[in-house]
Amino acid sequence: MRTTWVVAADASRARIFRMLGRSQVEEIEDFIHPAGRQKDRELRTDASGQAFAKGAQGSNVGHATGERTEPTEHEAEVFSRTIGEFLDKARVENRYDELCLIAPPKFLGLLRKTLSKEAQRMICKEIPKNVSWFNSRDIEAVIRSTKELPD
Repeated sequence: MRTTWVVAADASRARIFRMLGRSQVEEIEDFIHPAGRQKDRELRTDASGQAFAKGAQGSNVGHATGERTEPTEHEAEVFSRTIGEFLDKARVENRYDELCLIAPPKFLGLLRKTLSKEAQRMICKEIPKNVSWFNSRDIEAVIRSTKELPD
């Protein structure tokens, strides 16, 4: 019998469920990432830095150096890597055979990128919804409404 894990995640919470039947799930892990719920301004530790270069006549000309990613995006990437590492370790331990990922579209893309190639091949379904804070019964309803999940 194949073991399917369902990952319901967003930038601040990820819950891992094991499928017990066609639509019944059992929660096996719950990850909380409080920084994923904060706003950019709450995560910034300092204003943008400045770089100085010598001007043509010896005067300093300043240029602001902007951040490459917003703090909230960085936190989402950090959290997705944590989940990806957990799922890869579980894959190596043969804890699941298939993965169903349920996440908002942007976080779904991050999760996909952080999974190893082997774990990516185990994805049987992706559902672009934000359900990580739903109770188990509501997550079961989302799974029931998705006919493509394996038995």
